[in-house]
Amino acid sequence: MMSRMLSPDALDVAVHETREQMITIGQRLYAKGLIAAGDGNLSARIGPDRWLITASGSHKGFLGVADIIVVDRDGRATETCTSKQPSKQPSKQPSSEWSLHQACYSERPDCAAVVHAHPPTTLALSLAGVSMETPVLSEAALTLGAVPVAPYETPTTSAVGTSLRPWIRSAHAVILAHHGAVCIGRTLDEAWRRMETLEHTALVMWRARTLGPVPALPDDEVKRLHAIAAAMNL
Repeated sequence: MMSRMLSPDALDVAVHETREQMITIGQRLYAKGLIAAGDGNLSARIGPDRWLITASGSHKGFLGVADIIVVDRDGRATETCTSKQPSKQPSKQPSSEWSLHQACYSERPDCAAVVHAHPPTTLALSLAGVSMETPVLSEAALTLGAVPVAPYETPTTSAVGTSLRPWIRSAHAVILAHHGAVCIGRTLDEAWRRMETLEHTALVMWRARTLGPVPALPDDEVKRLHAIAAAMNL
């Protein structure tokens, strides 16, 4: 995932390696129960004006190379990036939720990958009005920070990206009300790890709440953990 201009051969390698990573992460999301059927989508930056994104309607647990499409800044499919074969238009359409991804890349210069999934426990807590904005686990405070909820907008519309923008400016993970969750990263692996941590934290919170009240971490400890995260470049 590169933001600088690459030679055609280097771009070939970047596209191939990133597609393989996206296939692997789609399999992980499905294995962890964070997506089902056509849920979610993945994207990664491969150049100043090019991204890879999963195809509309594709099952992310069973992605193939043809299910990962090169798009431009407006989310339009562009020619296959390769210097070794003739250019051709992809046969599938890119995800209809490009506005969600575009919002992340526009608002966060440090973002090079976006993972959008439908983590069930995270969504269950959100639907029940249980906030994840104040950390209760130290690991979540280190790697996620506060997790806000963006107001509901109809999926596949540009309004989803508009709703997300104010929150993703300062958050690594955002819950989309009545919809799903978005995690960003400097790499695909970082975005995936944040999604996994988000759902694991939600699961712990849910189980704890069946036993009794769940105290939040003290404010001074949260600040201390955020300072540690900054020092460790997390």
